[in-house]
Amino acid sequence: MNELDDRFLRIGEVILRTGCSRAAIYRMITNGGFPRQIAIGKRSVGWRLSAVMKWMEAPPEFHSD
Repeated sequence: MNELDDRFLRIGEVILRTGCSRAAIYRMITNGGFPRQIAIGKRSVGWRLSAVMKWMEAPPEFHSD
């Protein structure tokens, strides 16, 4: 994937792509095992597609920076 293909995913699409529940995603974020969301507006957040794809390649080895 190149930079031009990278985009923000909302929580619904993250759930569909990963197969994880909303609660599981936020629990993994708290434990440092899933990419943190990024504020993309006053009341909205998203995840970079590249970060989610990196996590999907090796979920047990992922550690957020």
